[in-house]
Amino acid sequence: MTYHENYQKWLDVTNLTDYLRQELLAMDEKTKEDAFYTNLEFGTAGMRGYIGAGTNRINIYVVRQATEGLAKLIETKGDDTKKRGVTIAYDSRHFSQEFAFESAQVLAQHGIKSYVFESLRPTPELSFAVRHLGAFAGIMITASHNPAPFNGYKVYGEDGGQMPPADADALTEYIRAIDNPFAIKLADLEEAKASGLITIIGEEVDKEYLKEVKDVNINPKLIDEYGKDMKIVYTPLHGTGEMLARRALAQAGFNAVQVVEAQAVPDPDFSTVKSPNPENQAAFALAEDLGRKVDADVLVATDPDADRLGVEIRQADGSYLNLSGNQIGALIAKYILEAHKTAGTLPSNAALAKSIVSTELVTKIAENYGATMFNVLTGFKFIAEKIQEFEEQHNHTYMFGFEESFGYLIKPFVRDKDAIQAVLIVAEIAAYYRSRGLTLADGIDEIYKEYGHFAEKTISVTLGGVDGASEIKKIMDKFRNQAPKQFNHTDIAKTEDFLELTATSQDGSVEKLTTPPSDVLKYILTDDSWIAVRPSGTEPKIKFYIATVGTSAQDAQDKIAAIETEINSFIK
Repeated sequence: MTYHENYQKWLDVTNLTDYLRQELLAMDEKTKEDAFYTNLEFGTAGMRGYIGAGTNRINIYVVRQATEGLAKLIETKGDDTKKRGVTIAYDSRHFSQEFAFESAQVLAQHGIKSYVFESLRPTPELSFAVRHLGAFAGIMITASHNPAPFNGYKVYGEDGGQMPPADADALTEYIRAIDNPFAIKLADLEEAKASGLITIIGEEVDKEYLKEVKDVNINPKLIDEYGKDMKIVYTPLHGTGEMLARRALAQAGFNAVQVVEAQAVPDPDFSTVKSPNPENQAAFALAEDLGRKVDADVLVATDPDADRLGVEIRQADGSYLNLSGNQIGALIAKYILEAHKTAGTLPSNAALAKSIVSTELVTKIAENYGATMFNVLTGFKFIAEKIQEFEEQHNHTYMFGFEESFGYLIKPFVRDKDAIQAVLIVAEIAAYYRSRGLTLADGIDEIYKEYGHFAEKTISVTLGGVDGASEIKKIMDKFRNQAPKQFNHTDIAKTEDFLELTATSQDGSVEKLTTPPSDVLKYILTDDSWIAVRPSGTEPKIKFYIATVGTSAQDAQDKIAAIETEINSFIK
């Protein structure tokens, strides 16, 4: 069906919601094409897109269709699964609450129970609640750290991780098989609540989550001596972190936390920031202002659904340094392993997990403490799968998992990135360095002196619209079939193709990779630097990851600059 036909199909719906009809009528030709040339892709992590009318947008009809597919999947599992039901949470974005309750009403129409949070809650609490309530699945309405025009829909499995491949694939098929999203029926909301098919949850689940969070911090005595009056600035960036982070910090004994109150208010327009992304220093502008006023040691920011954490640390000259996701990961890993070693509680089978595009610095740190590092594909569900494997096989004890994209998980009562947990451990790490008369900036320097000068950079190239997907495919094909022999005058020692599941060494020998297939290429150089390239799973982007090891910080950065220039030339 052409985009014109899809557009007309929507326009012909007699009971179409008024605001969507008005949007349709106001569309120019270019907007029509982008809104209707394809369907919003439902991948293994769910879907994310611009809010608005159209098949390539997120709106009540697309949400209903996704939930109808989930209902059909649940029906194949039997009545007990329908009774276990689905837990639903949502963030502060436009239409998030509406999408959440629309989902519950679709499920109720099929006799499937749902537990819906009374107001916005973090993604990690949704993951926890699925496990805590024994639900079969979870729905999180969020677009994570994307700008205000976006929203999204993520589906979780019964372990609290993103839905496993077999069910996710079946769900995708059920969704695609629905021809007419406008015919999907909804149960009456008040009747469904009265019958118990829709149960509203809130504070009782918050309390249970906060009970589990008590075990995140390792050394309460250290916090009592050096953390209770340590000045920390926190901003939830208008999102869900406000619901739990402040309470969790107070519970742990951090009594001198200052919150950026202007950003503690839920705001779907994120009016105080250009983008609510804690990866970007620009998002810390108000936190830095407050930090300077109160002389804060550390600034922490969570994204709108509170699964990602950004950190800035005060330097000797009083300015704030924005840490990379890899630097935060290295600080956390080093502290967790060192603190447990000091306390005599480091297990002999300690294990960490990270994505294949995250720094090898943390692998070096893990090895130094006798811990095993597991490399998994990008996507926190693969770390969740490792945790499940450790628990079932009793072969390793999970200590920490992370992705360079600012996602961290300390305790596995949650099975996704958890910025609330990460805030607590970062605050404890700051107290630890304070106890030694040092700062987090000194801690980073110590790590580099001990393990070498590592540097990393991620480049995201957005290629949206009708031709975006084909352009991304062309770039991947070029790297796969015509890859350079060197980067920065340094030979490629090994090429890993995670789609073909092959690792080809310089001498031509080939090993088999053991991960699930994924469209990722990784080039490991003879100086231990590496480059990876992959399309984003949730956005119209292609990402390039550059990681170098140098004789000094400047040397490592110079290598990154040279490789970045080569990549830019190669993809033109």
